[in-house]
Amino acid sequence: MIAIIKYNAGNIRSVQNALNRLGEESIITDDRETILKADKVIFPGVGQASTAMEYLKSKKLDEVITSVTQPFLGICLGLQLMCKSSEEGNTKCLGIFNTSVQLFPTQKKVPHMGWNNLDQIKSKLLKGVKEKDDVYFVHSYYAQKCEQTIAICDYILPFSAALNKDNFYGTQFHPEKSSDIGQKILKNFLAL
Repeated sequence: MIAIIKYNAGNIRSVQNALNRLGEESIITDDRETILKADKVIFPGVGQASTAMEYLKSKKLDEVITSVTQPFLGICLGLQLMCKSSEEGNTKCLGIFNTSVQLFPTQKKVPHMGWNNLDQIKSKLLKGVKEKDDVYFVHSYYAQKCEQTIAICDYILPFSAALNKDNFYGTQFHPEKSSDIGQKILKNFLAL
């Protein structure tokens, strides 16, 4: 069973629909025991960092997330909340990834929205994904590059498109909206 963490952020149903297309059973939950007993955990989201962190803390999900030992995937806001902090709302985040989240400079259109390619790809999560393969992004804030970066994207500046530390993975892009490449990434995650 795959647990999809419910925390008052958007985009949760589209992740569940993507898993359904792959024939995978999932449950949307904010229940501690259900999350800890799941085979895999997905932490998706579209929303605002400080509001989302407040909800996580109110349900003690911040403690649950950092104690998970099974494969764990954060998507978009999920990845950002797994970093040390976010400029959005001056938010202290979960601190799983050793990087911070910042607002894009406004030299180009922000939010970064649409298809863009990946570079410097590594990690079994991205197995079969090639340099310059396109994935779908929607975000105004980005995670800075760090030692845990497993793929970068360049929009205004190079940033972490994907991160990995131990059993924790994160993608700034939306695999559930990234066509065949995204489906491959979700399958890779399910095979971990």
